[in-house]
Amino acid sequence: MGHPVVHFEIIGTDPARLREYYGELFGWEFAVGDASTQAVSQPGNYGFVQGSSNGDGSGINGGVAGGEGFRPRVLFYVGVPDVEAALRKAESLGGTRRMGPEPERVADGDLVVAHFTDPEGNLIGLAGTA
Repeated sequence: MGHPVVHFEIIGTDPARLREYYGELFGWEFAVGDASTQAVSQPGNYGFVQGSSNGDGSGINGGVAGGEGFRPRVLFYVGVPDVEAALRKAESLGGTRRMGPEPERVADGDLVVAHFTDPEGNLIGLAGTA
């Protein structure tokens, strides 16, 4: 058995704007404070996402952080019920479609995946059942 994904980070030059974007797009709520290290974010600018408090409580923990001088970076997939609808909403909020939706065959059924970039150019994946 492989190791599960247990945390994600979305780092950008304007973390407040990114938290607003992802809060609106996915309904995420943030507890803003300090990161465990200043190599990840400016002090007081780390927005922690508690995975157990979003959706059905089975999500992973993560953070949206950074600040001036931090290079934008991220890659993860978010599960959504309707990949095309999520792409359209991402675009309406200033994101850019990069791929999909594309159907994929997986061992336990059909999966639809897509990619978009957020307003700072971070590549994000979406995944849902066909």
